[in-house]
Amino acid sequence: MSKLSIPTSRSLDVICLGRAGVDLYASEENVDLTNVSSFDKHVGGSPANIAVALSKLGAKAGIISCVSDDGLGHYVCDYLRRLNVDLQGMLVDNKGSRTSLAITEMKASNCEVVIYRNNAADLTLSIEHIDKAYIAQSKILLISGTALSSSPSREATLAAIRYAREAGTLVVLDVDYRAYSWRSEEDSSLYYQMAASMSDVVIGNREEFDVMEALDRESAKSDDDQTAARYLQGATQILIIKAGELGSTVYTRDGQKFAQGIYPVEVKKPFGAGDSFAGAFMYSILQGYDLQESVKMGSASAAINVSRKTCTDAMPTLDELLSFIAVREAA
Repeated sequence: MSKLSIPTSRSLDVICLGRAGVDLYASEENVDLTNVSSFDKHVGGSPANIAVALSKLGAKAGIISCVSDDGLGHYVCDYLRRLNVDLQGMLVDNKGSRTSLAITEMKASNCEVVIYRNNAADLTLSIEHIDKAYIAQSKILLISGTALSSSPSREATLAAIRYAREAGTLVVLDVDYRAYSWRSEEDSSLYYQMAASMSDVVIGNREEFDVMEALDRESAKSDDDQTAARYLQGATQILIIKAGELGSTVYTRDGQKFAQGIYPVEVKKPFGAGDSFAGAFMYSILQGYDLQESVKMGSASAAINVSRKTCTDAMPTLDELLSFIAVREAA
């Protein structure tokens, strides 16, 4: 397919919109949460993870989010600043909202994660917090779908997409469906479809696309070809449907379709792969890699991440990513 139309001569490569929070990872591996004696603190939240993934690869990333005005919120900002993530779009709220917190076991599978998102700071973003000029400084706007789950963040997110389209900034939607964040599956289907119709690239797994199609699907589930036919309309040029250990299938507006396998590794934990994939994919697109090579880079980065503890600190550098691909073959 022809290359995506990505603007040049902008000060930022990607702005990531959505949650930035704190993850507490069990220090002991393969131990139930009830028996874990200590935890390691790290920055988390999908958009923050993706911004770090981009920065560690050498891209200039920014973030639009909100954290609480307390030790956890300050920790998130300090960490992102050290990783050279631009914080012009980061708000600090002192009105009682709280930075998102995740507490998790360290297991390869059946890994329990406890999420605290009551009055989450990132969901307090509103339209007046979205700076049209800031978005116009970036080549890509990455939207995390969880930001659509409630107001006023929902309206802020849709406004950001509109501003990006006006500025010629490429829009990438990472579906990032978290059932606990939504009032109903029907709500999520409606707003995901709205965002997808204005996005140049849509990335999600099979289960997430099933949720997106809840309003207009006659059968219980659609297959990938049906999903591609439905969503490769409007603004959308590329659809990436991930299937875990089965790899991913990629569809383009001009009728191309190809599959990308995974890179087998010893898995430490089941999360972080999608964020690492998105970061490496966008980095590669920005560097002029073709679509297949960019998806390959994303798949390799995902494998590296799940083979390590944590999410943000597990994101590979460019040298690590290229060295990994040089000696590995995808399944």
